[in-house]
Amino acid sequence: MNHATDTRLLDALGAANPSTRLQAALAAGTRADPGLVEALVARCAAEPDFFVRDMLTWALTRLPAELTVPRLVAELRSGRAQARSQALHTLSKIGDRAAWPALTRELLHDRDDEVARSAWRAAVVLVPPGEQANLAAELARELGRGDRAVQLSLSRALVALGEVAEGALRAGLLSADPVVRAHARATERLLQDPEGGFDLAVDEARRIVALGPERAAS
Repeated sequence: MNHATDTRLLDALGAANPSTRLQAALAAGTRADPGLVEALVARCAAEPDFFVRDMLTWALTRLPAELTVPRLVAELRSGRAQARSQALHTLSKIGDRAAWPALTRELLHDRDDEVARSAWRAAVVLVPPGEQANLAAELARELGRGDRAVQLSLSRALVALGEVAEGALRAGLLSADPVVRAHARATERLLQDPEGGFDLAVDEARRIVALGPERAAS
C-alpha cells in the first residue's frame, strides 16, 4: 500500500459518513496490511456504529495474531468501556488462547454490562482445558445481574461450558435473592434443554420461585 492510499484509508476510517467508514474497514480487511493494526484497534474504541465495529473486528482477524493479540490485550486496560468491550469481542473471534491470562476477574465482573458480556463470551472461547469448572464458578457469581439481555448472555456462557456449570449453579439455586434463584433455575433448564427458549425458562423459573417447587408441581 502506498502512502497516498494509506492516508486516504485512514481518513476514511474516521469519516463522518458510516457507509464510508464501513467501506474503509472492508478495504482494510481485504488488504490485510499489518501496518493498520494500531489504526483499526484505535478506531474500535471510538466507532459508534455496530456494523462498522463488526467490520473492524473482521479486519483485525485477517491480520497475524502475533501482532493483533498483544495490542488487543493492552486495550483491556483502557479506561474506556467500549475499548475494553470491543477488544474482548475481537479476541473471542481470533480465538488465540495466549490471551487467556488477560481475562481477569475484574473484566468478568466489570461494572459496564457490555464489557462483562464480552468478557463472558471471550472467556468461554479462550478457556484452556481443565479451567472450565473454575470459570463456571466465577461466572455464576453474576447470576441475577442486569436485564434480560445481560442474563441471557450469562446463561449462554454457562450453558456453553457444559456439565461443569451444574455445580456452579448450586449456590444460585439456594440463594436468598429470588432474582438470583430464578436466573439460576432458568440456566439449569437451558442446560437440560439447550433448544428451549430462554424466556420460557425464565417464566417457569420465576413461577417455581414464587410458588415453591412443591406448589409449582401441583
